[in-house]
Amino acid sequence: MEVAQGLCGRGALVTGAGKGIGRAVAVALNRAGARVTALSQTKADLDSLEQECPGIQTLCVDLGDWEATEATLNTVGAVYLLVNNAAVALLQPFLEVTKEAFDRSFDVNLRAALHVSQIVARQMIARGVPGAIVNVSSQASQRALQDHTVYCATKCALDMLTKTMALELGPHQIRVNSVNPTVVMTDMGRLNWTEPQKVAAMTSRIPLGKFAEVDDVVNSILFLLSNQSAMTTGAMLPVDGGFLAC
Repeated sequence: MEVAQGLCGRGALVTGAGKGIGRAVAVALNRAGARVTALSQTKADLDSLEQECPGIQTLCVDLGDWEATEATLNTVGAVYLLVNNAAVALLQPFLEVTKEAFDRSFDVNLRAALHVSQIVARQMIARGVPGAIVNVSSQASQRALQDHTVYCATKCALDMLTKTMALELGPHQIRVNSVNPTVVMTDMGRLNWTEPQKVAAMTSRIPLGKFAEVDDVVNSILFLLSNQSAMTTGAMLPVDGGFLAC
């Protein structure tokens, strides 16, 4: 597979790998020959992933817990490829945003990405090896969406984190990029977007007139991890059918 250049045999860590995009990325990296470690806070999801792909190592930890995350990731072998996919979407109207939703959202969507990246990047630098990091952001980082106040804020912050990481890690030959999808047809996405009026209101703003499939996002992530994007860092790659172009 052409897009998989540079993935075979390399250690890869995927967070939020129990379901949806993260799980699909972990499976795709495994099939591309990478040595995959899949991280999730839901053990049942990890158990089913191990059954699906016995070669994948799994780790169960809540990334909102700084100390537990550090202790767990110190048990992982050499990582060259990192996908920060773990996220929560706690949707509330602006006037009803709670401290609990705000803190949990920033803990998982932003702080965890920073922390995990720090741990992995320090290990890369200590080994003197190049690497690639992909943060899974969203079109919500650049467009205001109803009831998405905190989610939009976390993803906007994640995009800037991506840029500053690219700036500071570039001299160590560690590339950092993000993917910014529209609504993705994961199992959860299909459940949440069944109402025809709601779907039409969103797809009418997408020039291609449709939502993204999981493979659309996975293929973009694999590209950014691979040698085919060797000169790309600090980029936000829309996977949105043109939503952000309008």
